[in-house]
Amino acid sequence: MSLFVDTSAFYALLDGDDANHGKSASAWREMMASDQSVVTTNYVLVETFALIQSRLGLEAVREFQEDIVPVLDVEFVTLETHRLGIAASLAASRRSLSLVDCVSFEVMRELGMKSVFTFDGHFREYGFTAIPRR
Repeated sequence: MSLFVDTSAFYALLDGDDANHGKSASAWREMMASDQSVVTTNYVLVETFALIQSRLGLEAVREFQEDIVPVLDVEFVTLETHRLGIAASLAASRRSLSLVDCVSFEVMRELGMKSVFTFDGHFREYGFTAIPRR
């Protein structure tokens, strides 16, 4: 079984002051103890690096790169998936729905994935099962 991971979960995992840090750390430990693969995209990594760097600094980016990225299965976004994500983002016409989220939805559909480690409500809105559950 595979589980997709979104930026919001990565950030909560790294920021001890984040309101979701405890839930994130607990869910991460459970994932690491299981046999499921942990999947994300290169787009999520870029978004996560930028967020961590701007809010937590380069040492946190280094920690993310050295401790978390190596255990991930990273799906690189194809041109077609990128185009589908742009089309979905423009069709949704919602300022708060990012291109990265729309691309993530497309990748999850392409891979037949239903579950996502996230604190972003958009995934639930688009029919995915968010972990941890609220």
